[in-house]
Amino acid sequence: MKTFIKVMKALSDPNRAKIIKMLQHKMMCVCEIQDALKIAQPSVSKHLKILEEAGLVDYKKDGMWVNYRLTDGSSSPYVASLLGNLRHWLEDNGEIAEMLERLPSIRRENISRK
Repeated sequence: MKTFIKVMKALSDPNRAKIIKMLQHKMMCVCEIQDALKIAQPSVSKHLKILEEAGLVDYKKDGMWVNYRLTDGSSSPYVASLLGNLRHWLEDNGEIAEMLERLPSIRRENISRK
């Protein structure tokens, strides 16, 4: 029951749901997620930590970059089920669609030059 509640709570925040939707399309660093969501870096990091603790995302270090990605869901049947369903959910939401449309232009190389 604790695992189920942890996963559900992790997905209960709109910004965390948006992070999941973005990570369905590509691996991203904190600065890219921050740019997409227009929220402060500490907030992005906190959201990612909650998603990581729930088993929804993990990360891979690549030099100075930390890239976040969705897990394969093997840690929990709840995670696997929800990640599978989320692939189809929220696709018709205008805010999500607009964010996903901007996603290809959000690149760390451009952000780090600002």
